[in-house]
Amino acid sequence: MNDSHDELRPPPSPDAAPAGRPRPGSLTATSSRALVRIAAPELARRAQLDKTRGRLVIAAGGFALLFGAVSLKLAFATLFDPMVPKPRAAVRIPTGEPNVGRAAITDRNGEVLAVSLQVTELYANPQEINDPQAAAEKLLTVLPNLDRERLVARISPRMVPGTERPVEFAYIARNLPPRQQQAINDLGIAGFHFRPAERRFYPQGSAAAHVLGQVDVDGRGIAGVERSFDERLRVDRSPLRLSIDVRVQVALREAVQKAIADYNGIGGAGVLMDINTAEVLAMVSLPDYDASDPGGLQRRQDVTAANGQPMARQVVARPAVPTVVKQDQDPHFNRATVGLYEPGSTFKLLTAAMALDAGSANIWSSFDASRPIRYGRFTISDYKGKNRVLSLPEVLAYSSNLGAAHMALGVGPARHREFMGRMGMLQRLGVELPETARPLAPTANGWRDINTMTVSFGHGISVTPLHVVTGVSALANGGILRTPTLVAQSPDSQREGTRVISERTSETMRRLMRLVVTDGSGKGADVPGYFVGGKTGTAQKVGPRGGYLQDKRIAAFVGAFPLNAPRYALYVMVDEPKPNAQSHGYATAGWVAAPAAGAVIRRVAPILGMVPETDRIPQIQQTLSIPLQPGRPARPSPPVATAPQAPAPRGTPAATPAAPPASGVAPAPTLVPPAPTLRRTEAEPPAGLLRFAVGPASPREAGLAPR
Repeated sequence: MNDSHDELRPPPSPDAAPAGRPRPGSLTATSSRALVRIAAPELARRAQLDKTRGRLVIAAGGFALLFGAVSLKLAFATLFDPMVPKPRAAVRIPTGEPNVGRAAITDRNGEVLAVSLQVTELYANPQEINDPQAAAEKLLTVLPNLDRERLVARISPRMVPGTERPVEFAYIARNLPPRQQQAINDLGIAGFHFRPAERRFYPQGSAAAHVLGQVDVDGRGIAGVERSFDERLRVDRSPLRLSIDVRVQVALREAVQKAIADYNGIGGAGVLMDINTAEVLAMVSLPDYDASDPGGLQRRQDVTAANGQPMARQVVARPAVPTVVKQDQDPHFNRATVGLYEPGSTFKLLTAAMALDAGSANIWSSFDASRPIRYGRFTISDYKGKNRVLSLPEVLAYSSNLGAAHMALGVGPARHREFMGRMGMLQRLGVELPETARPLAPTANGWRDINTMTVSFGHGISVTPLHVVTGVSALANGGILRTPTLVAQSPDSQREGTRVISERTSETMRRLMRLVVTDGSGKGADVPGYFVGGKTGTAQKVGPRGGYLQDKRIAAFVGAFPLNAPRYALYVMVDEPKPNAQSHGYATAGWVAAPAAGAVIRRVAPILGMVPETDRIPQIQQTLSIPLQPGRPARPSPPVATAPQAPAPRGTPAATPAAPPASGVAPAPTLVPPAPTLRRTEAEPPAGLLRFAVGPASPREAGLAPR
């Protein structure tokens, strides 16, 4: 039966364990209690794997976070809030203009008067130079003009005076040309360096040097318009346009220079001004200097080169040589705006204008010039006087000191000083130059009769040449005084001014100025077709301790042209002219300054676009003429009462008008030529221009008038 049970047993499962052995996965109570022994290296390996697995998880999380943030940022930048792309800056194309910090200065026509250019400067760091002696020897091969001892001292290591800080910067040379810069580089000396800088150049040389002024080594203005407009030139890069015309400037300078050379003067001055705008077209002061070389260094170098010695271009430092230069001989001294001179007889124009405008004198008034005037210890007399009573035109034509003194006394000291102040002769001019002088004149309390008499003919008061030409401009332009300017004005601009005399007085003064040139001491200034008018002035110079110096004088001419249509005022002065054979032993203004003024007008008038009116000289001259001895206008006689005319008896024919002349007989010629056709600028004078008010006919009119 057991056999049957064995036969009926199902076959074992394929996964069953062999008979008599337990299955590997089934644990009995005995096997569950068994321990598995693991070696120490295996435990260490397992611990390292666990740590690495944690690090990988952290790194993966970090990268996931980073990529998530980048994806979010990209989503915002491209989908939610797209950013507008910024436009790229255009590529800068070089314009060729130098990168400088100071604007250029030009004349009224755009000619460059001052410009800054880039240059190279050489400096040294003494702390980087190991052997100053050897470095100096090498550098002297390229810059032989440097002083060896001073160069060694500058490049030797030292401390800043008063501190313990070493000197690390020392200028060696400025304005190096590229060739010298390359030669210094080739020396290979340690401690020498270059840096870019700028230098002010004045292409016109000495033309308008006193007007332009100078800049220091750092490019800051220290004189002239360079100083007056320093901030404007540094801030605004656009060129500063001056009223100067460099063509007129050169012509005026050459004419004044010739007059100085012909009469062996020590200097001179000249000013040309537009009388309607007060623009200064030219201003000359001689001696002058080259604006690009104010110290005269380049001239000295040129002389050295001409003698066969090497020509230097740069210096480390020039030792100061104390030299005392007289102001009259200093080339930097601007005689036109700083020089104070007694104006002499040029002031007689102001005296005549004052008397006419105040009504104390008329054109036919007469003044006693037959004997000198004695006032205390002073004696006033005429130079080659006529020794007779002179009319007002004769006082100017013959330049009578006596006549001018009587004329001024008729106005009185108080009104005389007030008029001089109104004409700007007592205060500093407001021209755009820092170098200006205040006139020297008596104070209000000290202005007495003697001052009125002497100032009337230009003595006892000192003003600058610019004062004189500004005042005469007002006399010729219709009576408007304007402040002189060195800045170009637009053609259609109207500059404000102050009326100082009436138009009627101005018209009379133009006639009197023309009379001085045609019949008086200013004949040398006449130029046919330009109708020049003006006044000469000769004054003795005042010594340093007061008192007049013998044989030292100022010869000047001031005037305007053309007087039929006034446009320009001119002043020419020569300081201390000497007589020569050409002047027949004279050195007065009529021989010295008047011909120089005529030479200036002859040259500059065509430059300014003026054509001489040679074809209408008689007609225009008639409109400007005035007699030397104008007659007093006849007083209108009172109407005479006449009895009524009795009727004509019968048979008497009635009066009939005269019959016209027979045909073919010409009428009698008139004694007055017809007036010429006037231009637009030659406006008809106001009615009654020559009908002056009739003053009291008394003997006082010919002598000292009551104050």
